Amino acid sequence: MTAAFDAHNPPSQELIADCVHCGFCLPACPTYQLWGEEMDSPRGRIHLMQAGLEGAPMTDQMVEHFDACLGCMSCVTACPSGVQYDRLLEQTRAQVERHHERSRAEKALRTTIFSLFPYPARLRKLRGPLRATQRLGLDRALRRTRLLDRLLPGLAAMERLTPKLGPTEKLPDELPAVGDERAVVGMLTGCVQDVFFSDVNAATARVLAAEGCRVVIPSGQGCCGALSSHSGREPEAQRFAKDTMTTFGAAPDVQTVVANAAGCGSAMKDYGSLFSGENDDNTTQSAESFATKVRDLSEVLAELGTVATRHPLPLRVAYHDACHLGHAQGVRSQPRKLLREIPGLEIVEIPDAAICCGSAGVYNILHPETAAELGESKARNILATAPDLIVTANPGCLMQIANALERLGSPIPMAHTATVLDASIRGLSVDELIRP
Repeated sequence: MTAAFDAHNPPSQELIADCVHCGFCLPACPTYQLWGEEMDSPRGRIHLMQAGLEGAPMTDQMVEHFDACLGCMSCVTACPSGVQYDRLLEQTRAQVERHHERSRAEKALRTTIFSLFPYPARLRKLRGPLRATQRLGLDRALRRTRLLDRLLPGLAAMERLTPKLGPTEKLPDELPAVGDERAVVGMLTGCVQDVFFSDVNAATARVLAAEGCRVVIPSGQGCCGALSSHSGREPEAQRFAKDTMTTFGAAPDVQTVVANAAGCGSAMKDYGSLFSGENDDNTTQSAESFATKVRDLSEVLAELGTVATRHPLPLRVAYHDACHLGHAQGVRSQPRKLLREIPGLEIVEIPDAAICCGSAGVYNILHPETAAELGESKARNILATAPDLIVTANPGCLMQIANALERLGSPIPMAHTATVLDASIRGLSVDELIRP
């Protein structure tokens, strides 16, 4: 039988050797916590990677263990040996995509996902029908029949996760700084974020401008490649990454590229690794250089320091660390610092905060049952803190947690960090911030 991995950028033997199989990753791993299966832990999956390097074939069972990983990077935070499991996983998933033959149903679902989500223009065509369905209550009626769950569980998961759609907020190509110009930043609008959370993008631009940034928002930008990269679709991810680098490279005076979605920021900061297995040194160097310019919104604002006046928002806020912000980027203190600058706002910490909510890019569509279990666990931990509002910095987390709370019959208002900061700067009331 053919060995699992080919010679193009297989899981790095050097990185695998960093793992001493100590087990510190076990309590941090969501799938190990759910099932107690060694091969569904980070060290177990690393063992499978080693077997593949030694010539073992890529079996269906091996792929199931790789697919079951959320890629949440909680193990990276927990590991005392500094194992780069995130890099190993992406190398492995690219091999799986090249060599594993999936079932027709899996192929169809994945084709639907990756033919739709990374393309804002295609997503926009769905907004009208989806919004009409929501306003007429047809979405709730469909869920009650559970017909879609039985026939097409992946599509059922997509439907349940769709946020309540309001009017689209359009942005200009550039927003001038309010007061003295302190920085020039380019802003990524994204794909899902742009179409389903345009209000978050608008809030992000206003907050940056209020803090003295000239905000450049290049027209024609698209997906950064995060969904593709995290799913092992290497050529597709590279194509999106090159387009993104070209788009922002053409933007004059941009010193920093700002991301307001955790998954996007994580992928863009890792562009150098995305091209590291290629023979084109110029592209790799360009990607590495671009990656150094990428910052999460909270990083930019914390580094600049606050100048815009904050108005009170008397709220008890549960702040949820998105995995690709906390674990992958190490950004934890900055959003909390920014929220604490709002008069009257109290932050409460969520129990077992390091465990993923189950969103994980498109994981909650590909593995809806596992994702639902993790989502409900996260929702119960949030409910235990009795918050007025849940705040996070990733669209996937917003949709996943909202859906889990709804299933538990305990909905709580949710907002992006940018939306809360914007409301405080603009002097909006609590009711205006959290209105349904």
